[in-house]
Formats: sequence, structure tokens, C-alpha cells
Amino acid sequence: MNTDPDNLSHDEVTELGRLMIGMRAAYARGGNAMEYARQNSRALGNSPISTLIAYDLQAGTYIAGVKADPAAHARWCGQLAGILNPYVTRQSTILEVGCGEATTLAGVLGHLNNPPRNALGFDISWSRCAHGLSWLAENSVSAELFVADLFEIPLEDSSVDVVYTSHSLEPNGGREEAAIRELMRVARRAVVLVEPVYELAGSEAQARMREHGYVRGLKKTAEMLGAAVRDYRLLDYCGNQLNPSGLVLIEKATMASSESSDIQWRCPLTHSALVANATGFYSPDAGIVYPVLGGIPLLRSSHAVVASSFEQFYAQEPGSC
Repeated sequence: MNTDPDNLSHDEVTELGRLMIGMRAAYARGGNAMEYARQNSRALGNSPISTLIAYDLQAGTYIAGVKADPAAHARWCGQLAGILNPYVTRQSTILEVGCGEATTLAGVLGHLNNPPRNALGFDISWSRCAHGLSWLAENSVSAELFVADLFEIPLEDSSVDVVYTSHSLEPNGGREEAAIRELMRVARRAVVLVEPVYELAGSEAQARMREHGYVRGLKKTAEMLGAAVRDYRLLDYCGNQLNPSGLVLIEKATMASSESSDIQWRCPLTHSALVANATGFYSPDAGIVYPVLGGIPLLRSSHAVVASSFEQFYAQEPGSC
């Protein structure tokens, strides 16, 4: 069924309203919000919308986990920074896909040999990004966070030097090709996938990955798309042996090209250029605006607002990026 809130039928919108209230109440009681959705929603129980609601309700838990075990967090981020170091210079732009509360992004930036000129991160959850902005400020780390969809990243082709993930592709089993294709589209030098690698895991871990619908065949899929996979292995350090972290490192054929620190935004709906603005990101060509909420740009296609006169009234607002 369609799960875009803008295109739901009247009955589905009513059901969505009930679902949101019910999931919030269940979570407040200490219950499992997704289990509530599965048991009480006729149509939306296992939809991307219910998953987003549950994920958004849990915002802040990653930061709490980092504070509870800072040594493990530092080890994880140091390991990831070591993989990224050969591809990052002081003129680079890097992007973390599925950044959550920016705990990994902040940690990686602190461990890199050459902090990049521009660091970006996006997540599907606004609340996660809001917690992430707070975490970045608390740790005196500079990065731009925005809401976006993994499968429609609002950036131009080859506009980011290094794109990386940290267990953000894992729940997208069956959509591996679309995900890797989109990451490769945006990256200029390298795509670094740090994800559970089904093919290198033990039988117990594989059974768990199948149960949760995790990704498989990342290396094979990347090579099928013409990618040059330069490193493929399990990582030395992993926080959960039943969800072993692996590496699929892809180098782009254009990696020797010159770097550009300019961030080039594009409309996820029309692919026209977006102009960054403190009030909204707008497309002069399409007359579409994506709002900014609490300093966080909302850049999913479902956030698009038809506003042909936006440029007339707000084009002189100071940019947010």
C-alpha cells in the first residue's frame, strides 16, 4: 500500500492519526511501540511510517549509550576513522548516511587525521537530528544535519568526496542495489559501507540477519553495478558478535579528480538545483520549497511545498548552509 502521508486516503489518514497517538502512549508506558503498531493497526502496522514513528520515539537513546560506555564508542569511531583517513583531506566533504544522533559522526571527525572542510549527516528522523545537533554543540563539533531519505539523497551527482555508513543500510534487505547505486551516485572518491556482512558471518548471526530482514550480498551487488571493491572483510572490533560489522570499501574511478568543498543540493523530487536558505531550501526552476524546522532542513520529497513566490519574498534571507 501507499505509505506517503500526502497521498493516503481519508480512512488511512484517520488510521495514521490513531497509530501515532497509540504508539506514543505505548512507548510512554514502557511498551514496544512497533508491537503496538502490529497488533492495533489494520494497514500500517509494518509500514515505513510505523517504523519511522518508533525510531523517532527512541531519539536520545544512542547518546545515552555513548555516555554509558565512552571507551567502546571511542574505539568504534577510531576504527572507522582509520578506514576513512586515506580518502579525507582538509579540503574534503564527507557525508554520513543515516547519522542518527550524530554520535558516530562527531566521534569520527574527532579521530580523523585531517578534519574535512565540510561534514554532513542525514537521517530520516527529525528528532534524531535534533538530538544530534545538541550532541555536536556539546562536543564542539561542526557538521550540517538534515532530514532525508537514503533512496533519494538531496545532493548532486559526485558532489561529496567520501560517503560512509555505519549500520544504516542493514534493515533494507531486498533494496541493496537501489541503496548502493544512490550512494555511488553522490560520492566522488569513495563509498565506505560499514554494515553487517551476511556472507562472512557465522550461522547464528546469519539466522538473526534473516529474521530481521537485513541486507545481503553487498559486495556482489556493488561489483554488479561496476564498482571497484578495494577492501572486503569483517572489522576487528564489533560491539555485537551476533551482528558482526564488516567493510565493503568502494573506490570511484574518478577519485583522482580535484576536490570541491561546495555543497551542491538538489531537489529529491525534480532533481533541479536547490538554493540553501535559512527559511527553506528552494528550487527556482521548479517553484518548490523544502522547509527548515529548528535549524534542520527537511529534504524528503514528501516535504516539498509548492511555493512559486518563495523566492520573491525570502530569497534575501541569510543562508543556513
